[in-house]
Amino acid sequence: MTEPSLYPCFLGPYGENDALLERLVLEFLRDHVFWRRNLYPEDPPAIPTRAAQQPAFQEFEARLRRELHTLSAALKRSVPFHSPRYLGHMVSDLLLPGLVAQILALPYNPNNVSDEAAPVTIDLEIKVGLQLARLLGYVSDPQQDGCAFGHLTSGGTLANFQALRLALALKCFPVALRAAAPPGMHIPDDDVQAFRLTPTQSIALLTDWQGWLAALEPAERARWRRTLEAARIEQLGSVRFFAMHPALLPPVVLAPVTAHYSWSKGMKMLGLGREQLRLIPERGMRLDITACAQALRDLDATGASPLLAVAVFGTTEFGTIDPVHELVALRERRAAQGKGFAIHVDAAWGGYLATLFRQEDGALRSLQSMRAEFTSFPSADTHAATAALGQADSITVDPHKLGYLAYGAGAFVCRDHRAMELLTETADYVFTGAAPSGYFERYRKLGQYIPEGSKSGAAAAAVYVTHRVLPLDHAHFGQLVRQTIRATEAFAARAEQFAREMESRLRVCVPYAPDSNLVCMALNPAGNRDVAVANAFTRRIHGAISTDTGAAVQNREFFGSTTTLRAEILGAQDMHRVLHELGLDANSMHADDPRTDRLLILRHTLMNPFIIDDENGISYIDRYFDYLSRRMALLLPATPSPRAA
Repeated sequence: MTEPSLYPCFLGPYGENDALLERLVLEFLRDHVFWRRNLYPEDPPAIPTRAAQQPAFQEFEARLRRELHTLSAALKRSVPFHSPRYLGHMVSDLLLPGLVAQILALPYNPNNVSDEAAPVTIDLEIKVGLQLARLLGYVSDPQQDGCAFGHLTSGGTLANFQALRLALALKCFPVALRAAAPPGMHIPDDDVQAFRLTPTQSIALLTDWQGWLAALEPAERARWRRTLEAARIEQLGSVRFFAMHPALLPPVVLAPVTAHYSWSKGMKMLGLGREQLRLIPERGMRLDITACAQALRDLDATGASPLLAVAVFGTTEFGTIDPVHELVALRERRAAQGKGFAIHVDAAWGGYLATLFRQEDGALRSLQSMRAEFTSFPSADTHAATAALGQADSITVDPHKLGYLAYGAGAFVCRDHRAMELLTETADYVFTGAAPSGYFERYRKLGQYIPEGSKSGAAAAAVYVTHRVLPLDHAHFGQLVRQTIRATEAFAARAEQFAREMESRLRVCVPYAPDSNLVCMALNPAGNRDVAVANAFTRRIHGAISTDTGAAVQNREFFGSTTTLRAEILGAQDMHRVLHELGLDANSMHADDPRTDRLLILRHTLMNPFIIDDENGISYIDRYFDYLSRRMALLLPATPSPRAA
């Protein structure tokens, strides 16, 4: 059953909550105008009341209305993300708390880089970071030294860039400290040892350095700061830094082959280069820890060091969850050998899935209690991976994905805020005053730490208010995610039924068990053995459920998306299994032929909470499969053709 508490959360597929949205927007627009009029009541109106009667004003209003009507008409061709008929990409209707909060904050136009430009919303952003930290299992009490820190970004891509920046800064700082050679400090014996410290060890060394500096006279302190800065990679650049430390090679980032393309972008932007990104094979669409361990041993043999290992918590293609717990265990084994590296979890998609795993007090729910709510979710590995999130060094989360908020609102969260000191960039005209001491005081100068020079405070207001209205636990925000998991299980069951119904004409396969609210489905006409023919068939199906910018939106009964399966992603054994289930000849796949080097499949993101409409007794999942059945009747003969067989 749909939770009644979800009914007021969205404008709704039919615009059911239009009156609520209208009341809220009008109330707070009037409130904003009241604020303007009463801020300096002694100042007279700069725009006279007669202005609206002037020809120039009326001409301007006419042009404005014309352009807005044109825009409004054009936007009617937009993809209807709000509809339960939309099963395509990772986007759905917007949560009303976030939408209204963002509209409310926009006229104030806060720029969340400094409290001088955003005295209110910058505090909200810092609090959002702590809200997300608690969700992910990090320390979220600013009174504790090792408290986490998070900030918003334009999206997961920029958050992943920030993870690379921080990991590289932590990796290279101990080497720079050795070069500066402050007397009396305990520093690693050589560059290689310094380069292989864990992030935790590097943070401890940074804390020791700051304590050492604090004991000096101001002039001496400033001199030693300059000495260290001159030795850091951020000052020297990668080429000169590694030239000055010939025992070191540029570090390598390990990421699963399903990792987002932002990792390739980030390696190029950071100057490390795409060559230093090693893609690790997968097994069953999830990171193969055995292959990852082998990749680390291969690096040992060359003398290279890993910078960062990436695990994905909900891939954007498949929704699968990597074994974060196994990667953490591997990191600890390597750390005991003096071979430290950082772990970053890219949870851009799956981060808010963790709300289902959290008690209201922040504790992790047991696997048994969660299993009682679903057919098979979560798997033991998914539960263990979620429990291990708090042991990662940093995490990406996208509120504008499963957080149901407007673009762009991504987030970067790191386990220990003290590391952020290595990313500071100062500017006298923005960051004024004495060096702050407290947690909130420090990060109110947010622009010192983040990649952007300007950023929306309205987005921070949207995320913060949403988290306050729907706290990030299973009893509140988790109710929304719970609906989507139930829809996912219903979809998977309906896909099995569809396979049985169509078996005389169509082979259907769900290639892997879903970890989150995303289900893929592979199709092949019965009797066909050729991957090229299967791909062409799936392409025709997708053509009927994809966006057509030249046609009216209503021409599409449903919207879906596609992705592909490859042996290096699914794993050779599972790839063979899928081809066998579909009746396809593995020899018809050719690595050098773009038509057959991968298998095209349908991809369905089931995040709309009204896909199963209990109020009206409608399942849009059933309707979707009925639609597919009608399409198959048009595309497939009643029995397999002799030629295909």
